[in-house]
Order: sequence, then structure tokens, then C-alpha cells
Amino acid sequence: MFAACLAATLTLPATAQEAFVTTQFDGDFGDATFAIETAIVGRGLVVDHVSHVGEMLARTKDAVGSDVDLFTEADMYLFCSAVTSRKVMEADRMNIAHCPYGIFVAEMPEGDVVIGHRVYPDGPMQEVQNLLASIVSEATEF
Repeated sequence: MFAACLAATLTLPATAQEAFVTTQFDGDFGDATFAIETAIVGRGLVVDHVSHVGEMLARTKDAVGSDVDLFTEADMYLFCSAVTSRKVMEADRMNIAHCPYGIFVAEMPEGDVVIGHRVYPDGPMQEVQNLLASIVSEATEF
């Protein structure tokens, strides 16, 4: 049982083709958002903005001529780390293009809850990749 739970929460390494990494969350949307926010704030970071993507898509569905329910709920947590950002931008100032960093929580219409984030390029941005992966890992152990 433990092995099955562990396997469900582990994130597979991203390949060059993947633009994002997702991890299943064993719980509901509210628990997942609480776990993510707690993991971010617990590192001394500040959530700058929560983008309620799911609400926007539901609200505009008819206006854009769609009848597809993409998510039951979906939020994107945007934040930055002064320490990590300074490291990656001292390596290459143009890494500013990747800031702020985001982690999303989404509940699918089928009921699955996933947590995920973008895949960052090799090199200095792997520091950000590792930060996001550690936040997601902590949240999924919550």
C-alpha cells in the first residue's frame, strides 16, 4: 500500500518534449491548495498572486462558444525567491523571463486533483526546477 501511494505522488523526470510536470494529489482541491500555500510560505516565500484560472475559464466558456468543462477548479500560485532568483539571474540576466515562478493546482471534471509546474531549461534554471519540485513534494506528503 505504501509503495502504491509513494508511486502515485512521485514526479517522473521531464523529457525535452514535456513543458510541465504534474503530480497526483491524494485529497480534494481545498486540501491541495492549502498544502501548496503552506509549503511555499513555510520556506519564507510570499505568494504574490493566486490566479483563479478555473473560475475564468468557467465564466467565459459560453462567451467563447465552448461547452467543455476543463476543470472543476484550478488555481495558479505565483511567487518568487530572492535567493534563487538572484542566483539564476546572476548566471544570466535574461532568466528574468522565468520570474515569477508558478505552481498550479487543478481538479479535473473526473475528480482527479493534480499539482504541477513548468519545466525549466537546463543550466542555472534547474535551481528553480528543484525548488518547485521540493515544494510539490512537501505538499503531496501533507
